[in-house]
Amino acid sequence: MDLNLTGRRVLITGASKGIGAAAAEAFAEEGCHLALVARDGSALAELAGRLSRAHNIEAIAYPADLRDSAAIARLVDEVGDVDALVNNAGDIPGGTLSAIDEAAWRHAWDLKVFGYINLTRLCYERMRARKRGVIINDIGAAGERFDANYITGATGNAALMTFTRALGGRSLDDGVRVVGINPGPVETDRIVALTRTRARALLGDESRYPELMTRYPLGRPARPREIADLMLFLASDRSAYTTGVIFTVDGGLSARG
Repeated sequence: MDLNLTGRRVLITGASKGIGAAAAEAFAEEGCHLALVARDGSALAELAGRLSRAHNIEAIAYPADLRDSAAIARLVDEVGDVDALVNNAGDIPGGTLSAIDEAAWRHAWDLKVFGYINLTRLCYERMRARKRGVIINDIGAAGERFDANYITGATGNAALMTFTRALGGRSLDDGVRVVGINPGPVETDRIVALTRTRARALLGDESRYPELMTRYPLGRPARPREIADLMLFLASDRSAYTTGVIFTVDGGLSARG
C-alpha cells in the first residue's frame, strides 16, 4: 500500500531507541524527512546518519531534554513546520504510591505528560496556520488497565488519553488530526525494567521477570515495528477522517476479563 508520505516532514521524540527508533526507521523507508529528538545525542546522531544514507532522506538529530519548556520552544523554532509530530518520549518508573515520592512523580510527568502537552501546543499552532498536520501521541495501555504497581504511569497515560480525545475531537476544524496509540507490553529495554519491578513485587525476585513475559498473548511482547507501522497509516491521508481516538495495540489484554 502506497501511503503517499514521500517528502513529508516528521518530528519524532524519544527517537534514539525502542518505539521511537522503530518509527524513525519506518517513516524513513516511506521517504519522509525526519527531525529526531532524544537526550542521548550520540545514539541519535548515529541513527540519523544511518537513515539518511540508507534511504536518501534528510534526518537531523536534535539532542534535547523535553522536560524543559524553553528547550521545547527552541526545538520547534529550529525544526520549523512539520507534517506529523510523534510524541513518544517518556521514562515513567514503576512502583506503588508509597514508593514514588512527589519529586519522582513530577520528574516523570514533566517529560511524558507535560512534555507531550507543551510540544503539542507549539506544533499545533503551526499546523493550524497551515490547515494541515497530524499529531500522534504514543501513550500506553496502562491508562486503560489500572495497575497500583505502575500508578504514576497509569495516571499519566489516562490524562494523555483524555488530552488526545479532547483536542482531537475539535482539531479537524483546524485541518489537524490528533490521535493516540496505547501499546501494551512492547519488546524494549523499558519493558524489561518495568517487568523486573513487577516481578519483584509479585514474585519477590526481579530476576524471574521472564516468567511474566510468557503470560502475554503469543507468549511475547509486541515488537516496536508493529507499533510504528500503525503510526505510518495514521499519519497518512488514508486515515484522513481519523481523529480524537485511541488505538490499543496489546494483543487483546485490555479486552480480557
